[in-house]
Amino acid sequence: MILDEIAAKTRVRIAQEKKKKPLEELKKEALALGAETGFPFEQALQKERLSFICEVKKASPSKGVIAEDFPYVEIAKAYENAGADAISVLTEPFYFQGRDAFLREIVQEISLPVIRKDFTVDAYMIYQAKVMGASAVLLICAILTEKEIREYLELAHSLGLSAIVEAHDETEVLTALRCGARIVGVNNRNLKDFVVDIGNSIRLRKLVPESVIFVSESGMKTAEDIRALRENGTNAVLIGETLMRSENKKKRLEELRGK
Repeated sequence: MILDEIAAKTRVRIAQEKKKKPLEELKKEALALGAETGFPFEQALQKERLSFICEVKKASPSKGVIAEDFPYVEIAKAYENAGADAISVLTEPFYFQGRDAFLREIVQEISLPVIRKDFTVDAYMIYQAKVMGASAVLLICAILTEKEIREYLELAHSLGLSAIVEAHDETEVLTALRCGARIVGVNNRNLKDFVVDIGNSIRLRKLVPESVIFVSESGMKTAEDIRALRENGTNAVLIGETLMRSENKKKRLEELRGK
């Protein structure tokens, strides 16, 4: 499965990064920053209306290169000006052509909370996210043990970072909740065949209590898709390709909102 392949390559990448900067050195840097108060990423998703997490993404394994021209800081600013509630930045380099530098530069230029979208397989990556200036990290149930999810959630929260715990099916949603996830993200993309079905979020919504933030990820293309999710009690949507392919991001976001 592509997800296992990405996770394996990420483990190799992080092992190499640890040689350049040992964990203790990185940890010291992260702790020196102090814990961000109030968990701004969570606050951004707790509005009465549906919140939008807009993604800065150059490529993906299923679609290849999405944006040949990739002025990532300008894209993030365009999202902020368009009324986004939070920004997601891909930092995975091999399959998504992301870089840590994208996130570092973006957080310097915008005021919205930013999630580091990467394949967290090591506590080291959570300390990295803190040092980069992220407000949240992604924890994917399919590539982590229950013990790891619990440990990484506790670490993230201790650093003042939020975490989307991503699930693909009922078993993973229940695992996320058991681990104490405060944000559950349901990915509508089947990672075996890349087929997208927003009905996945609609079906799994009922498993998540209202006290937990529910995020629908992937595949939203129309105002009708957004309306269906809104009516189903979804708190936020994470949208990447649909916005990345749009010339006028403000107009496209307004269209999705049904304006």
